[in-house]
Amino acid sequence: MYKGKSIALILPARNESQALPVVLKDIPQEIDHVIVVDNGSADDTAKVAHKHGASVISAPVPGYGRACLAAFEILNEIEPDIVAFADADGSDAVSMLLELIDPIVSGYADLVLEQRIPSEPEAMSTQQKFGNHLATSLIHIIWGHLYNDLGPMRAIQWPSLQSLDMKDQDYGWTVEMQIKALKRGLRVHEYPFPYRKRAAGRSKVSRTLNGTVRAGFKILWVIFREALLDGRYRKIYPSISKTIK
Repeated sequence: MYKGKSIALILPARNESQALPVVLKDIPQEIDHVIVVDNGSADDTAKVAHKHGASVISAPVPGYGRACLAAFEILNEIEPDIVAFADADGSDAVSMLLELIDPIVSGYADLVLEQRIPSEPEAMSTQQKFGNHLATSLIHIIWGHLYNDLGPMRAIQWPSLQSLDMKDQDYGWTVEMQIKALKRGLRVHEYPFPYRKRAAGRSKVSRTLNGTVRAGFKILWVIFREALLDGRYRKIYPSISKTIK
């Protein structure tokens, strides 16, 4: 418990047996439930997570959003006050997780997001930075809220997360949450946190051409889909060329 609130941390993990020990060691003791979602790993991710005291569930078909959604089965059972998400590769500053959660505990926010500040030159690729700029600019144009980042580490009230009716099963998970939070009127805040290069292992998305292209297209598709559903599509076309520049 942290200041009277129960907290669950979700760590989607695919082939992260080398990085997980670093991540799990850094998690604050106040986090009640650490849930590693083994997302189709071919290594010892599940064994390593068990060894370090985490709960493990399996989501054998790869997909970041699919892994996050798989965790809802446990979340529905334990009913935490707050749910946090972070990557399992050691790049997120999970040791500072309570600072991310504090605004929710104090009643100031419903959703709190990390704004990644690279602490090493290799922490974020050029394509990641460009994709962030494009996606957040489009969200600003369409919904009027300027996000700084689409970073994976975030915390949200469990009832608020349930209200978002999350659907995306892969790369669009984070941007879907941020857009739906605006559409539902959630109080959203971002805070800067140091962001490192992964602790070990290989990147599946940001450092591969195929992963980067697929993630980029999916993020843009989610933005356009939500704009169409929200009746805001007319704002997209006059502004997209300016945004890309």
